[in-house]
Amino acid sequence: MQLDYSIVLSYIPALAQATLMTILIAVLSQAIATVFGFLLALARMSKYVWLQRAVIAYVWIFRGTPVLLHLFFIYYAAPTFGITLEAFPAAIIAFSVSSAAYNSEIIRAGLQAVHPGQVEAAQAVGMRYPTMVLKIVLPQAVRVILPVYMSNFITHTKNSSLASVITVQELMLTSQMIYSSTYHAIEILSVAGVIYLTLTSGLTGLQLWLERVLQVEKRPMSARKRARLGITTPEAPRA
Repeated sequence: MQLDYSIVLSYIPALAQATLMTILIAVLSQAIATVFGFLLALARMSKYVWLQRAVIAYVWIFRGTPVLLHLFFIYYAAPTFGITLEAFPAAIIAFSVSSAAYNSEIIRAGLQAVHPGQVEAAQAVGMRYPTMVLKIVLPQAVRVILPVYMSNFITHTKNSSLASVITVQELMLTSQMIYSSTYHAIEILSVAGVIYLTLTSGLTGLQLWLERVLQVEKRPMSARKRARLGITTPEAPRA
């Protein structure tokens, strides 16, 4: 058996377009899932028992069932209830509601990791709840949730290949169509694997960069910030 990777050259434009579709599905659905998951996390931590139970039920259902089932239900079963969607929006909705269940628990863990004393101090000075969350709680929670959140993002990006089963023209479906017509499955699939590995490696690199950026306690304070806070730097002792 001889491998001929030259066959891939003529399909580079199609693979590039499919890769952009994969990126769009992963980023857009994850962005929606992050906002929705944040709201679910706040609801789960609220004082209203009925709201807590509703979020618990949502997380239980969508974490306990596969993403493929969500895709099939939204694309194939929803028309029974009068809701008909194209393949792309159906994939976005399915991936978003699925990932939101995981993101909500990740974000909730980060929010609850913030020391209660800081929340009480913010409440004591009259800080409003939205301001307290955005200025006090969320910046500290991000550092806690980042590794787990990015791991979920990487898994989410790989799961985007499941959109091929409802005919979304992403990387996996395009690869299948190419090797079905060329009979060079190993060459096409190995190139697709390299593309997926490149995407997930980029997310890993982004995670490492964000972790360095967020380690503020290990970075020296800038001269401008020291001046604004009125901190003077003592002169170094002369020899």
